[in-house]
Amino acid sequence: MKVVILAGGFGTRLSELTGEIPKPMVPIGQRPILWHIMNHYAKYGYNEFVLALGYKAEIIKHFFLNYPTLNSDFTIDMRTGDVDWHNRVNEDWKVTLVDTGLKSMTGGRLRRLKSILADEPFLLTYGDGVSDVDIKALVDFHNTSNKMVTVTTVHPGARFGELDIEQNEVRSFKEKPQTTQGWINGGFFVIEPEFLNLISSDDTILEKEPLESVALDGQLSAFKHEGFWQCMDTVRDRNYLEDLWVKGKAPWA
Repeated sequence: MKVVILAGGFGTRLSELTGEIPKPMVPIGQRPILWHIMNHYAKYGYNEFVLALGYKAEIIKHFFLNYPTLNSDFTIDMRTGDVDWHNRVNEDWKVTLVDTGLKSMTGGRLRRLKSILADEPFLLTYGDGVSDVDIKALVDFHNTSNKMVTVTTVHPGARFGELDIEQNEVRSFKEKPQTTQGWINGGFFVIEPEFLNLISSDDTILEKEPLESVALDGQLSAFKHEGFWQCMDTVRDRNYLEDLWVKGKAPWA
């Protein structure tokens, strides 16, 4: 089963960091957040990726094309061009990189991958969020749901501290917890191939007509994830993820 990652947006809400690089290439630790997402899927045996590129696609292409060189020690004979690798680093991944248009919407990017995805179910997520979601459990849930699409739903992280107050007395104080009320789209989809027929053009927003349509038809199931999930929309989000990684407390690692 292929893993599609939407990695082509402008990342305008993170403009402080995305002026020179695309959002999926913003680093957490020494690796782009895109690598962290892919590594999580690979832990569950899903290591065939299709990256839907757009904004600054050449930077992502360069990263994967030169991955062993950028991450390994080697000696190069400048006269002959021969390379002697000392600790060649690589991943057991197959990565297809597709330029899906600079201004394509999320649905449009997916539509452009139709010939690559063929007629098989596939996994889909965004290139700016990490989680400790159990991918195997997600796929198993989808396979028993008999639905066209399964979306992982999560509790959004609160932007401010949450107080539990009774009669003017604070019973509990939680600094920026994940809320326990309400569910939002956390990405990490499983999708049947016929869903692609619901996407009409490059201008189609995945989260609008296509997903709204399958929901109205009773073909959208929710895999409720109570664990860690965090998108990277702001510099604060990025710094939070960086802090978790540096301290060795990254739940997705």
